[in-house]
Formats: sequence, structure tokens, C-alpha cells
Amino acid sequence: MSAELSGILEHVERISELDLGGVEPTSHVIALENVLRPDEPRPSWSRDDVLESAPDPAGGSFRVPSPQA
Repeated sequence: MSAELSGILEHVERISELDLGGVEPTSHVIALENVLRPDEPRPSWSRDDVLESAPDPAGGSFRVPSPQA
């Protein structure tokens, strides 16, 4: 593992020798775009239809087991 760490430190040393004064800091090397659809309301299933197939509904909600301690 020491050989790997030495290699990493050598790369960091080489980078520190570069003149990066005019380079703006970035978090990604390419521009990111939101490829998701717009978040807009749309029709959905009714609560009754969904709970109809639930094994143990309670008070208009799904009942789930308690987490184990």
C-alpha cells in the first residue's frame, strides 16, 4: 500500500508544479445538464386502489413491520 500512496503523492507533487493561475476551479470536468423531466403534477392511482392490494392496510396507509432493535 505504501507504493500506491507514494505514486499518488508523486502525482500531486507534479500537479502542484503546474501554473494553474488562470484555471477556474471545477467540480466536474464536463458541464452537467439536468436530464430529468420537469416535476409537474399528473394523474395518479387512487389511494383506495393502491391500498386494495396491500397485505395489512391501516387508517388509509400501509402498515409495515417495526424495525428490529
